[in-house]
Amino acid sequence: MRKILALDLATKTGFAVGGLGTVMSGVWDLKPSRFESSGMRFVKFRSELNLLHAHHPFEQVFFEEVRRHRGTDAAHIYGGLMAVLTEWCEVKKIPYSAFGVGSIKKYWTGKGNATKEQMLQAARDRGFNPKDDNEADALAIFHMAFNEFGDD
Repeated sequence: MRKILALDLATKTGFAVGGLGTVMSGVWDLKPSRFESSGMRFVKFRSELNLLHAHHPFEQVFFEEVRRHRGTDAAHIYGGLMAVLTEWCEVKKIPYSAFGVGSIKKYWTGKGNATKEQMLQAARDRGFNPKDDNEADALAIFHMAFNEFGDD
C-alpha cells in the first residue's frame, strides 16, 4: 500500500501521513522562539520532515498550493516552506504535487469557498478530531490525493 504525506504549509503546518485507511495527523508549530532568528522556522520544518520520514516512510507528498496571501510575511513564509519542501523531495527523489485551495475546499465540503470552521466540521463528520484548521486541511489534502490518484 502506498504511503503519502499531505501538508498545509504555514507557520503552523498541518500534516497527515499514512496509507489509505491508516492516517496519523497533527500540527507542527514552526514559530521561532524569542531568541531564534526567523530562519529557524525552515530549519524546524526540515527537521520535522526528516523525523516523520524516518518513523513513517512515505513515497509521495501533496500540499496546498496557495496563490494569494493576506500579507507579505505570509507569502514569504509560504514560499520559504515550499522551497524547503520541494528541495527536500528532490534530494530524496520523492514525487510531489499540489492542489489548489478552492479544489481542496470543494472536495472536502462541497463548497470552494468553505470557511475554516466548515473544514473542521467536515473532518469531524468523517470521524477525525483535528487540533485546528491546519490539521483539517492536511486531512482533506490526504483524502483528496487518494481520491484523485488512487492507491497504486
